[in-house]
Amino acid sequence: MRNAPCNLDRLIGENQSFAIYRLPGSPVVRFVPQRANTSPSLLYRMEDLNEESGFVIAPFEISALCPIVLIRPGREMILPAPEGKDLFPHIGKRPPSAGADAAYESRFNAFIAPIREKRFRKLVLSRSLDIDREEGFSPEEAFFRACTNYTRSYVYLFHTPATGTWLGCTPEILLSGGNDRWKAVALAGTQALCGEALPETWDDKNLIEQMLVAHYIREQLASCGIRPEENGPYTVRAGYLAHLRTDFYFSLPDIRRIGLLLKLLHPTPAVLGLPKEEARRFIPAHEGYDRRYYSGFAGWLDPKGETDLYVNLRCMQIHPQAFTLYAGGGLLLSSRLEDEWRETEDKLLTMRLLTRQ
Repeated sequence: MRNAPCNLDRLIGENQSFAIYRLPGSPVVRFVPQRANTSPSLLYRMEDLNEESGFVIAPFEISALCPIVLIRPGREMILPAPEGKDLFPHIGKRPPSAGADAAYESRFNAFIAPIREKRFRKLVLSRSLDIDREEGFSPEEAFFRACTNYTRSYVYLFHTPATGTWLGCTPEILLSGGNDRWKAVALAGTQALCGEALPETWDDKNLIEQMLVAHYIREQLASCGIRPEENGPYTVRAGYLAHLRTDFYFSLPDIRRIGLLLKLLHPTPAVLGLPKEEARRFIPAHEGYDRRYYSGFAGWLDPKGETDLYVNLRCMQIHPQAFTLYAGGGLLLSSRLEDEWRETEDKLLTMRLLTRQ
């Protein structure tokens, strides 16, 4: 695998555009380089994805500095994925948390106040963490380690001049399928695993989170005249965390207008909050940093073939001298500071383990 003809570290050094990814449980890795002597397309409306195909990188919020990037490959390589199993099945041994820092506590209070005032049903508070990059770190090696150790997640590495370099291991489908069979997923609610067994019970806070996201997806699909089949909620594992998941299966009345459906779905309350438009204004004003492509989405888009778009969670941006890691959690009326901080610590651990040689 290390002798594969796609030298990812060299491509990053030369500022060449590419994506490489492995679907959950897949035996293969797909390498998607930008067509020779061309640049990725930069798009500024979700509707611009109508009738397009290629590898899509969409931000949390589209802006002049964070456009949608569409890699149009001249060729695609399929490589065998490394075999492996998930890291750290015994989450009870995870590193202890020092407790919420002052900056996170201040933002938690700023977010929880309007929830208590009933201006919001939910808000998602995220944070970033900068870590020094060790000499000799290889993004390519980190990608293949992620494929080995996070078999249940969508694992990707991409680089473009517009986005920089990002690596992620995300469990959440935004939209997948093709032709007459499509799927969207509500993934909300988080518990740390203790050993291999999945949790059998969930508290009200997590159940309500899942209900809100599922209801939102149901309503957005209904606005397009879509009545999906549903499966869930049920418990799934992602790395060493468990989540609640509901699957929605449906047909699309017009696959040529898939960008309009993505505009309706993204961002879901799993990464934003409710009411949607009010949360969209509140979060950038109070979160304290720019999410950029964290909590956006990425993946292969081909409505006439196969589409696999995933919400960009459990991710990091790789800089020449550092890493920026991202994690967040949904706040409801019942949320407690230390619980939410611990959840972000658990989520950050997914990427922390990949920053090490």
